[in-house]
Order: sequence, then structure tokens, then C-alpha cells
Amino acid sequence: MERPAWAPRSIDISVPSVSRIYDFYLGGSHNFEVDREAARRAMEFMPGLPKIMQANRAFMRRAVRFAAAEGITQFLDIGSGIPTFGTVHEVARAARPGARVVYVDHDPVAVAHGQAVLDGDPETAVVAADLRKPQEILDGPEVRGLLDLDRPVALLLVAVLHFVEDADDPVAAVRELSDALAPGSMLVLTHASYEGIPLPPERAGRVVDVYKDIRNPLIMRSREEIARFFEGYEMVEPGLVPMPDWRPDTAPEDEDPFAYSGFAGVGRAA
Repeated sequence: MERPAWAPRSIDISVPSVSRIYDFYLGGSHNFEVDREAARRAMEFMPGLPKIMQANRAFMRRAVRFAAAEGITQFLDIGSGIPTFGTVHEVARAARPGARVVYVDHDPVAVAHGQAVLDGDPETAVVAADLRKPQEILDGPEVRGLLDLDRPVALLLVAVLHFVEDADDPVAAVRELSDALAPGSMLVLTHASYEGIPLPPERAGRVVDVYKDIRNPLIMRSREEIARFFEGYEMVEPGLVPMPDWRPDTAPEDEDPFAYSGFAGVGRAA
């Protein structure tokens, strides 16, 4: 397999990557055949996976616009993935010129590509770090240098927490990040769930098996379990809802049924 110029020498391009699979679902070009093969296996059981990812990205853009309209000019996007059209800094700056964004991911391809795309932009940074080690993110020179944690920050955890197993205590990780942020900060979150998937649970479970096979366990949580991540936040209307139902730009009835798989919400810190 020939290694493209954008792929760091340190990565094993024979092993599927969650961020590159996500890039494939969104129609991107920064993925390998091994990623496409895993994605196609998952889509055999859940053909609407690209629709879910598109709904996820659409929610993210609406939530960033909302945060910017509420006066937030700083964004910390953890689990940011490979940059695609309509990234956080593009959406935020359309409303708030000069908005500052720190992207965080543990995938070397996502980090390398993000650094290449954003090279020369003094108001963005791309950091290699892990959500499971929040203090390392908060103490990193990029976060400390670019974001003022004494002022409100929008913390984005979009389609990432369902890759953190319960044994790693994702609720505690979110709480540690939240505790470091100023009053008025926001938590923007999406999470996969069996609730809302227009398929029998056993068929949807086969998708979970695919991710388990590639050593990236996909943890499906209930709405009640997902709501725990918002402890300490006041939920922004309409609360924790299926992605197309959060302040939609278009009529929800026009959405694909698969777009209702999982939940999205925005909380504001008191």
C-alpha cells in the first residue's frame, strides 16, 4: 500500500482509524482502503451511517453558531477528527471574526492534517492529546497560550464520548474539563445510542461488533446515561434531543430516519 504524502510515517496504515472512517462517511478523501472496508462492513448492518454523521456535523455547526451568537469567542474541540468543510473555526468566525479554536485529537492523521491545513493561522491550534487525560489538555501550551480560561469557552465533545469506555470514567473526564472553565461556558455534545435507530437492536448491535473488531469499542448509552455528562450545566432549549430536533434550520420531517440515531445537546455553565 502506497503511503500518501499527508500520512505521517509513524502511523500504521494497515489498521483502521475511527477518524478516517468518519472522514469516509462524510465523503472525505483522507482515508485508506482498510478504513473504507471497515465502514462498508458497518454499513451492511446500518446503511444510514453516513446520514447519522451528516446530522452530527449539521448539529455541530448550528451549536457553534448559537454559542457565537451568545458571545462566545473561544472554542475547545476535543475529538475534532480530520478537518472538513464547515469546521468549527470557519463557522465561528462567520459570526465572530477573530474567534480562537483549539482542536484536540489522539489520531496522528487527524492531528497532522489539521496542522497542515491550519499552518499560519495564529488563532487556531491542533493538539495531539487524549480526552481520557483532561489535565494534560488543559495544561498544554496551546490551550494556555490561545484560550483564556477565565472567560467563557465552548467545549465541544461531538461524537467522541461513545468511544470512551465506562472503565475510563468519561463522566469524571468531562467534569474535570468543565470545572476548569469559566461561568457562561458551554458544553456541546453528541452521543450514539440505540434509542432512535430505525433498526432492531440486534442488527444495530452488529455495527458495535464491527468497531469492537477494529479495537475501537463503540459504547451505546441511553439518554439518561448521556444526560449525566451535563451535570452542573443548565440545558439550553430544547434540551437533550435527537440531533435533527436541536434548533433545526429545516423542517425535521424532511430528515432521513437514521439522522435520529443518538442525542445532542448544549449546556450552559452557571
